[in-house]
Amino acid sequence: MVMAATEESPRSPEAKVGMQVEDLWDIQEPQLSPTEKLNACFESIPVSAFPPAPSHQGIEIKSDCSLADAVQILAEHKILSAPVVDVDAPDHASWIDRYIGIVEFAGIVVWILHQSEPPSPRSPSDGSALAAATNGVISPLEQQVLGPESAAATSGNFFETLTSSELYKSTQVRDISGSFRWAPFLALQTSNSFLTMLLLLSKYKMKSIPVVDLGEGKIENIITQSAVIHMLAECAGLQWFERWGTKTLSELGLPMMSPASIVKVYEDEPVLQAFKLMRKKRVGGIPVIERGGKAVGNISLRDIHFLLTAPEIYHDYRSITAKNFLTAVRNYLEKHEEFSPMLSNMITCKKDDTIKDLILMLDSKKIHRVYVVDNDGNLEGVITLRDIISRLVHEPRGYFGDFFDGVLPLPQNSRV
Repeated sequence: MVMAATEESPRSPEAKVGMQVEDLWDIQEPQLSPTEKLNACFESIPVSAFPPAPSHQGIEIKSDCSLADAVQILAEHKILSAPVVDVDAPDHASWIDRYIGIVEFAGIVVWILHQSEPPSPRSPSDGSALAAATNGVISPLEQQVLGPESAAATSGNFFETLTSSELYKSTQVRDISGSFRWAPFLALQTSNSFLTMLLLLSKYKMKSIPVVDLGEGKIENIITQSAVIHMLAECAGLQWFERWGTKTLSELGLPMMSPASIVKVYEDEPVLQAFKLMRKKRVGGIPVIERGGKAVGNISLRDIHFLLTAPEIYHDYRSITAKNFLTAVRNYLEKHEEFSPMLSNMITCKKDDTIKDLILMLDSKKIHRVYVVDNDGNLEGVITLRDIISRLVHEPRGYFGDFFDGVLPLPQNSRV
Protein backbone atom coordinates (compact mmCIF):
# COMPACT_ATOMS: atom_id res chain seq x y z
CA MET A 1 0.00 0.00 0.00
CA VAL A 2 2.86 2.35 0.78
CA MET A 3 4.53 1.57 -2.53
CA ALA A 4 1.34 2.31 -4.44
CA ALA A 5 1.11 5.68 -2.74
CA THR A 6 4.65 6.61 -3.69
CA GLU A 7 4.08 5.70 -7.34
CA GLU A 8 1.24 8.18 -7.68
CA SER A 9 1.97 11.67 -8.92
CA PRO A 10 2.38 14.18 -6.09
CA ARG A 11 -0.96 15.42 -4.77
CA SER A 12 0.23 18.90 -3.88
CA PRO A 13 3.28 21.18 -3.75
CA GLU A 14 3.82 19.93 -0.19
CA ALA A 15 3.87 16.34 -1.43
CA LYS A 16 6.55 17.32 -3.95
CA VAL A 17 8.76 18.35 -1.03
CA GLY A 18 8.07 14.95 0.49
CA MET A 19 9.17 13.31 -2.75
CA GLN A 20 12.44 15.24 -2.56
CA VAL A 21 13.01 13.83 0.91
CA GLU A 22 12.20 10.38 -0.44
CA ASP A 23 14.80 10.69 -3.21
CA LEU A 24 17.43 12.02 -0.81
CA TRP A 25 16.68 9.29 1.73
CA ASP A 26 17.69 6.59 -0.72
CA ILE A 27 21.18 8.02 -1.25
CA GLN A 28 22.10 8.61 2.40
CA GLU A 29 24.92 6.66 3.98
CA PRO A 30 23.54 3.30 5.22
CA GLN A 31 25.25 3.59 8.61
CA LEU A 32 23.22 6.71 9.48
CA SER A 33 20.31 6.32 11.90
CA PRO A 34 16.81 7.21 10.62
CA THR A 35 16.94 10.50 12.55
CA GLU A 36 20.35 11.36 11.09
CA LYS A 37 19.06 10.54 7.61
CA LEU A 38 16.10 12.90 8.06
CA ASN A 39 18.42 15.63 9.28
CA ALA A 40 20.66 15.16 6.23
CA CYS A 41 17.68 15.20 3.87
CA PHE A 42 16.22 18.40 5.28
CA GLU A 43 19.65 20.05 5.34
CA SER A 44 19.87 19.45 1.57
CA ILE A 45 16.59 21.20 0.72
CA PRO A 46 16.51 25.03 0.61
CA VAL A 47 13.55 26.87 2.14
CA SER A 48 12.89 28.37 -1.31
CA ALA A 49 11.34 24.96 -2.09
CA PHE A 50 8.64 25.43 0.56
CA PRO A 51 5.27 26.18 -1.08
CA PRO A 52 4.21 29.85 -0.95
CA ALA A 53 1.88 30.81 1.89
CA PRO A 54 -1.77 31.45 0.98
CA SER A 55 -2.33 35.02 -0.15
CA HIS A 56 -4.15 35.92 3.07
CA GLN A 57 -1.04 34.98 5.07
CA GLY A 58 1.06 37.43 3.07
CA ILE A 59 -0.80 40.41 4.51
CA GLU A 60 1.33 43.34 5.67
CA ILE A 61 0.17 46.09 8.02
CA LYS A 62 1.32 49.69 7.73
CA SER A 63 2.96 51.24 10.77
CA ASP A 64 0.43 54.10 10.90
CA CYS A 65 -2.50 51.66 10.99
CA SER A 66 -4.64 51.97 14.13
CA LEU A 67 -4.90 49.08 16.57
CA ALA A 68 -8.60 48.85 15.75
CA ASP A 69 -7.88 48.44 12.04
CA ALA A 70 -5.00 46.03 12.71
CA VAL A 71 -7.26 43.78 14.81
CA GLN A 72 -9.86 43.85 12.05
CA ILE A 73 -7.29 42.92 9.40
CA LEU A 74 -5.87 40.04 11.45
CA ALA A 75 -9.35 38.74 12.28
CA GLU A 76 -10.72 39.00 8.74
CA HIS A 77 -7.77 37.09 7.31
CA LYS A 78 -7.75 34.59 10.19
CA ILE A 79 -4.07 35.15 10.95
CA LEU A 80 -2.31 35.59 14.27
CA SER A 81 0.34 38.07 13.16
CA ALA A 82 1.56 40.19 10.27
CA PRO A 83 4.73 42.11 9.34
CA VAL A 84 4.57 45.85 9.97
CA VAL A 85 5.87 48.03 7.14
CA ASP A 86 7.46 51.35 8.08
CA VAL A 87 5.55 53.94 6.05
CA ASP A 88 8.51 56.30 6.38
CA ALA A 89 11.05 53.86 4.91
CA PRO A 90 12.49 54.84 1.51
CA ASP A 91 11.64 52.71 -1.53
CA HIS A 92 15.20 51.37 -1.77
CA ALA A 93 15.38 50.36 1.91
CA SER A 94 16.73 46.94 2.86
CA TRP A 95 14.31 44.51 4.51
CA ILE A 96 15.72 45.25 7.96
CA ASP A 97 14.87 48.95 7.49
CA ARG A 98 11.62 48.37 5.61
CA TYR A 99 9.94 46.49 8.46
CA ILE A 100 9.67 47.54 12.10
CA GLY A 101 8.56 44.12 13.33
CA ILE A 102 5.69 41.68 13.43
CA VAL A 103 2.50 42.67 15.22
CA GLU A 104 0.79 39.76 16.96
CA PHE A 105 -2.47 39.38 18.80
CA ALA A 106 -0.22 38.67 21.79
CA GLY A 107 1.29 42.15 21.55
CA ILE A 108 -2.10 43.76 21.23
CA VAL A 109 -3.26 41.67 24.19
CA VAL A 110 -0.61 43.37 26.31
CA TRP A 111 -2.15 46.71 25.47
CA ILE A 112 -5.62 45.37 26.23
CA LEU A 113 -4.54 43.96 29.57
CA HIS A 114 -3.20 47.29 30.70
CA GLN A 115 -6.41 49.02 29.68
CA SER A 116 -8.27 46.61 31.96
CA GLU A 117 -6.16 47.60 34.96
CA PRO A 118 -8.44 49.30 37.49
CA PRO A 119 -7.21 52.61 38.93
CA SER A 120 -5.45 52.26 42.29
CA PRO A 121 -2.69 54.00 44.21
CA ARG A 122 -0.29 51.44 42.79
CA SER A 123 -1.61 51.67 39.22
CA PRO A 124 -2.25 55.34 38.43
CA SER A 125 -4.34 56.12 35.36
CA ASP A 126 -1.89 58.69 34.02
CA GLY A 127 -0.83 56.71 30.99
CA SER A 128 1.96 54.81 32.76
CA ALA A 129 0.16 51.51 32.15
CA LEU A 130 0.03 52.14 28.43
CA ALA A 131 3.65 53.24 28.48
CA ALA A 132 4.60 49.97 30.17
CA ALA A 133 2.59 48.05 27.60
CA THR A 134 4.24 49.77 24.67
CA ASN A 135 7.64 48.99 26.13
CA GLY A 136 6.81 45.29 26.27
CA VAL A 137 6.91 45.16 30.06
CA ILE A 138 4.86 42.55 31.92
CA SER A 139 3.32 44.51 34.75
CA PRO A 140 2.48 43.31 38.26
CA LEU A 141 -1.14 43.13 37.11
CA GLU A 142 -0.23 40.61 34.43
CA GLN A 143 1.74 38.55 36.92
CA GLN A 144 -0.94 38.39 39.60
CA VAL A 145 -3.72 35.82 39.58
CA LEU A 146 -7.21 37.14 39.00
CA GLY A 147 -9.89 35.23 40.90
CA PRO A 148 -13.68 35.30 40.53
CA GLU A 149 -13.81 38.36 42.78
CA SER A 150 -11.87 40.29 40.12
CA ALA A 151 -14.47 39.65 37.42
CA ALA A 152 -15.84 43.19 37.73
CA ALA A 153 -12.87 44.32 35.67
CA THR A 154 -14.38 42.41 32.76
CA SER A 155 -18.05 43.33 32.99
CA GLY A 156 -20.28 42.58 30.02
CA ASN A 157 -19.90 46.02 28.45
CA PHE A 158 -16.19 46.48 29.21
CA PHE A 159 -14.86 45.68 25.75
CA GLU A 160 -17.66 47.48 23.96
CA THR A 161 -16.62 50.60 25.84
CA LEU A 162 -12.96 49.92 25.11
CA THR A 163 -13.41 49.35 21.37
CA SER A 164 -15.44 52.55 21.01
CA SER A 165 -12.84 54.63 22.84
CA GLU A 166 -10.72 57.20 21.03
CA LEU A 167 -7.58 55.67 22.52
CA TYR A 168 -8.24 52.30 20.87
CA LYS A 169 -9.10 53.91 17.55
CA SER A 170 -6.21 56.39 17.50
CA THR A 171 -3.32 54.32 18.92
CA GLN A 172 -1.15 53.24 15.99
CA VAL A 173 0.59 49.92 15.55
CA ARG A 174 4.00 51.59 15.71
CA ASP A 175 3.06 53.00 19.13
CA ILE A 176 3.19 49.48 20.60
CA SER A 177 6.31 48.36 18.72
CA GLY A 178 8.07 47.86 22.05
CA SER A 179 5.88 44.81 22.61
CA PHE A 180 7.07 43.12 19.41
CA ARG A 181 9.21 40.02 19.97
CA TRP A 182 11.75 41.01 17.32
CA ALA A 183 13.30 44.21 16.04
CA PRO A 184 12.36 43.87 13.32
CA PHE A 185 12.31 40.05 13.24
CA LEU A 186 14.45 37.00 12.66
CA ALA A 187 14.27 36.04 9.01
CA LEU A 188 15.62 33.32 6.74
CA GLN A 189 17.17 33.77 3.34
CA THR A 190 15.94 31.62 0.47
CA SER A 191 19.22 29.68 0.55
CA ASN A 192 18.81 28.58 4.18
CA SER A 193 17.86 24.95 4.67
CA PHE A 194 14.70 23.17 5.73
CA LEU A 195 16.61 21.90 8.75
CA THR A 196 17.32 25.45 9.91
CA MET A 197 13.66 26.36 9.45
CA LEU A 198 12.40 23.27 11.30
CA LEU A 199 14.73 23.87 14.25
CA LEU A 200 13.65 27.51 14.56
CA LEU A 201 9.99 26.46 14.55
CA SER A 202 10.55 23.81 17.20
CA LYS A 203 13.53 24.11 19.53
CA TYR A 204 13.64 27.90 19.22
CA LYS A 205 9.87 28.28 19.68
CA MET A 206 9.11 30.50 16.70
CA LYS A 207 5.53 30.17 15.46
CA SER A 208 6.32 31.62 12.03
CA ILE A 209 9.40 32.61 10.06
CA PRO A 210 9.58 35.18 7.25
CA VAL A 211 11.75 34.28 4.26
CA VAL A 212 13.26 37.41 2.72
CA ASP A 213 14.50 38.24 -0.74
CA LEU A 214 17.67 40.22 -0.07
CA GLY A 215 17.67 41.72 -3.57
CA GLU A 216 14.13 43.07 -3.33
CA GLY A 217 14.34 43.78 0.39
CA LYS A 218 10.92 42.23 0.86
CA ILE A 219 9.33 39.18 2.43
CA GLU A 220 8.98 36.38 -0.12
CA ASN A 221 7.23 33.81 2.05
CA ILE A 222 6.10 33.20 5.62
CA ILE A 223 6.42 29.65 6.93
CA THR A 224 4.32 28.72 9.95
CA GLN A 225 4.20 25.70 12.24
CA SER A 226 0.77 24.91 10.81
CA ALA A 227 2.15 24.95 7.27
CA VAL A 228 4.83 22.43 8.25
CA ILE A 229 2.22 20.14 9.82
CA HIS A 230 0.17 20.40 6.62
CA MET A 231 3.26 19.48 4.60
CA LEU A 232 3.78 16.41 6.78
CA ALA A 233 0.12 15.41 6.38
CA GLU A 234 0.53 15.58 2.62
CA CYS A 235 3.52 13.24 2.88
CA ALA A 236 1.41 10.40 4.30
CA GLY A 237 2.07 7.27 2.26
CA LEU A 238 5.69 8.09 1.44
CA GLN A 239 8.12 5.53 2.80
CA TRP A 240 10.24 7.92 4.88
CA PHE A 241 7.13 9.41 6.48
CA GLU A 242 5.49 6.06 7.20
CA ARG A 243 8.71 4.81 8.82
CA TRP A 244 8.55 7.75 11.24
CA GLY A 245 4.81 8.34 11.33
CA THR A 246 3.82 4.86 12.47
CA LYS A 247 5.62 5.35 15.79
CA THR A 248 3.35 5.88 18.78
CA LEU A 249 3.38 9.10 20.76
CA SER A 250 4.90 7.34 23.77
CA GLU A 251 7.69 5.89 21.58
CA LEU A 252 8.58 9.42 20.52
CA GLY A 253 8.54 10.74 24.08
CA LEU A 254 5.25 12.59 23.76
CA PRO A 255 3.63 14.31 25.53
CA MET A 256 6.59 16.33 26.76
CA MET A 257 4.44 18.22 29.28
CA SER A 258 3.15 16.43 32.39
CA PRO A 259 -0.39 16.92 33.77
CA ALA A 260 0.97 19.02 36.64
CA SER A 261 2.65 21.38 34.16
CA ILE A 262 -0.46 22.11 32.09
CA VAL A 263 -1.40 25.78 32.33
CA LYS A 264 -5.17 26.06 32.85
CA VAL A 265 -7.90 28.50 33.83
CA TYR A 266 -11.03 27.80 35.87
CA GLU A 267 -14.39 28.45 34.22
CA ASP A 268 -15.46 31.04 36.82
CA GLU A 269 -12.30 33.15 36.45
CA PRO A 270 -12.28 36.28 34.25
CA VAL A 271 -11.43 35.43 30.65
CA LEU A 272 -8.60 37.96 30.86
CA GLN A 273 -6.96 35.58 33.31
CA ALA A 274 -6.67 33.07 30.45
CA PHE A 275 -4.92 35.57 28.22
CA LYS A 276 -2.72 36.81 31.05
CA LEU A 277 -1.59 33.24 31.70
CA MET A 278 -0.87 32.68 28.01
CA ARG A 279 1.21 35.83 27.94
CA LYS A 280 3.07 35.04 31.18
CA LYS A 281 3.68 31.35 30.43
CA ARG A 282 4.25 31.97 26.71
CA VAL A 283 1.76 29.37 25.54
CA GLY A 284 -0.74 29.61 22.70
CA GLY A 285 -3.76 28.08 24.41
CA ILE A 286 -5.07 26.68 27.69
CA PRO A 287 -7.94 24.42 28.78
CA VAL A 288 -10.93 25.77 30.70
CA ILE A 289 -11.52 23.61 33.77
CA GLU A 290 -14.49 23.11 36.09
CA ARG A 291 -13.72 23.40 39.80
CA GLY A 292 -14.18 19.63 39.94
CA GLY A 293 -11.30 19.20 37.49
CA LYS A 294 -13.14 18.33 34.26
CA ALA A 295 -12.06 20.19 31.11
CA VAL A 296 -14.98 21.96 29.38
CA GLY A 297 -13.24 23.78 26.56
CA ASN A 298 -10.11 25.43 25.23
CA ILE A 299 -9.21 29.09 24.74
CA SER A 300 -6.38 30.00 22.39
CA LEU A 301 -4.54 33.24 21.83
CA ARG A 302 -6.24 33.75 18.49
CA ASP A 303 -9.62 33.86 20.27
CA ILE A 304 -8.79 37.26 21.77
CA HIS A 305 -10.19 38.93 18.67
CA PHE A 306 -13.72 37.92 19.72
CA LEU A 307 -13.40 40.39 22.60
CA LEU A 308 -12.62 43.16 20.14
CA THR A 309 -14.50 42.31 16.94
CA ALA A 310 -17.77 41.27 18.59
CA PRO A 311 -17.86 43.03 22.00
CA GLU A 312 -21.66 43.29 21.91
CA ILE A 313 -22.18 39.55 22.43
CA TYR A 314 -21.40 39.78 26.16
CA HIS A 315 -24.27 42.16 27.06
CA ASP A 316 -26.24 39.51 28.92
CA TYR A 317 -23.42 38.66 31.29
CA ARG A 318 -22.56 40.44 34.53
CA SER A 319 -18.93 39.51 33.93
CA ILE A 320 -16.96 37.86 31.14
CA THR A 321 -15.75 34.71 32.82
CA ALA A 322 -13.96 32.00 30.85
CA LYS A 323 -17.18 29.96 30.76
CA ASN A 324 -19.30 32.93 29.65
CA PHE A 325 -16.72 33.75 26.98
CA LEU A 326 -16.89 30.21 25.55
CA THR A 327 -20.71 30.25 25.60
CA ALA A 328 -21.03 33.70 23.99
CA VAL A 329 -18.49 32.99 21.25
CA ARG A 330 -19.96 29.57 20.43
CA ASN A 331 -23.44 31.13 20.12
CA TYR A 332 -22.02 33.87 17.92
CA LEU A 333 -20.27 31.38 15.63
CA GLU A 334 -23.36 29.19 15.31
CA LYS A 335 -25.53 32.22 14.53
CA HIS A 336 -23.14 33.39 11.82
CA GLU A 337 -22.45 29.84 10.58
CA GLU A 338 -18.73 30.29 10.94
CA PHE A 339 -16.38 27.35 11.39
CA SER A 340 -14.05 27.48 14.38
CA PRO A 341 -12.26 24.93 16.58
CA MET A 342 -14.16 26.56 19.48
CA LEU A 343 -17.35 24.85 18.25
CA SER A 344 -15.79 21.44 18.86
CA ASN A 345 -15.46 19.63 22.13
CA MET A 346 -12.01 19.17 23.62
CA ILE A 347 -9.83 17.46 21.00
CA THR A 348 -8.01 14.58 22.65
CA CYS A 349 -5.76 11.65 21.85
CA LYS A 350 -4.02 8.81 23.69
CA LYS A 351 -0.39 7.88 24.14
CA ASP A 352 -0.75 4.78 21.96
CA ASP A 353 -1.96 6.82 18.97
CA THR A 354 0.59 7.22 16.19
CA ILE A 355 2.26 10.49 15.30
CA LYS A 356 0.74 10.12 11.82
CA ASP A 357 -2.77 9.91 13.28
CA LEU A 358 -2.11 13.03 15.32
CA ILE A 359 -0.71 14.99 12.37
CA LEU A 360 -3.68 14.13 10.16
CA MET A 361 -6.11 15.15 12.91
CA LEU A 362 -4.36 18.46 13.67
CA ASP A 363 -4.22 19.31 9.96
CA SER A 364 -7.85 18.42 9.21
CA LYS A 365 -9.26 20.25 12.24
CA LYS A 366 -6.89 23.24 11.87
CA ILE A 367 -5.92 23.25 15.53
CA HIS A 368 -2.60 23.92 17.21
CA ARG A 369 -2.70 21.56 20.20
CA VAL A 370 -4.32 18.37 21.38
CA TYR A 371 -4.77 17.08 24.91
CA VAL A 372 -3.60 13.59 25.86
CA VAL A 373 -6.02 11.64 28.07
CA ASP A 374 -6.06 8.22 29.71
CA ASN A 375 -8.84 5.65 29.34
CA ASP A 376 -10.89 7.49 32.00
CA GLY A 377 -10.60 10.85 30.24
CA ASN A 378 -8.13 12.33 32.73
CA LEU A 379 -5.58 14.77 31.31
CA GLU A 380 -2.10 13.29 30.91
CA GLY A 381 -0.50 16.11 28.96
CA VAL A 382 -0.71 18.36 25.93
CA ILE A 383 1.00 18.14 22.54
CA THR A 384 1.58 21.20 20.36
CA LEU A 385 2.67 21.64 16.75
CA ARG A 386 6.12 22.59 18.05
CA ASP A 387 6.39 19.32 19.97
CA ILE A 388 5.70 17.31 16.82
CA ILE A 389 8.25 19.18 14.71
CA SER A 390 10.83 18.77 17.48
CA ARG A 391 10.51 14.99 17.14
CA LEU A 392 11.19 15.10 13.41
CA VAL A 393 14.71 16.61 13.53
CA HIS A 394 17.44 17.35 16.06
CA GLU A 395 20.04 20.11 16.30
CA PRO A 396 23.59 18.90 15.58
CA ARG A 397 26.23 20.18 17.98
CA GLY A 398 27.34 23.68 16.99
CA TYR A 399 24.86 23.77 14.11
CA PHE A 400 23.87 27.44 14.39
CA GLY A 401 27.31 28.73 15.35
CA ASP A 402 27.09 32.53 15.17
CA PHE A 403 23.81 32.45 13.23
CA PHE A 404 22.07 34.68 15.77
CA ASP A 405 24.99 37.07 16.23
CA GLY A 406 24.51 40.34 14.41
CA VAL A 407 21.57 39.07 12.38
CA LEU A 408 19.42 41.83 13.79
CA PRO A 409 19.22 44.13 16.81
CA LEU A 410 17.22 42.30 19.47
CA PRO A 411 15.33 44.13 22.21
CA GLN A 412 16.66 43.38 25.68
CA ASN A 413 13.45 41.60 26.67
CA SER A 414 13.38 39.38 23.57
CA ARG A 415 14.08 35.70 23.47
CA VAL A 416 15.20 33.36 20.70
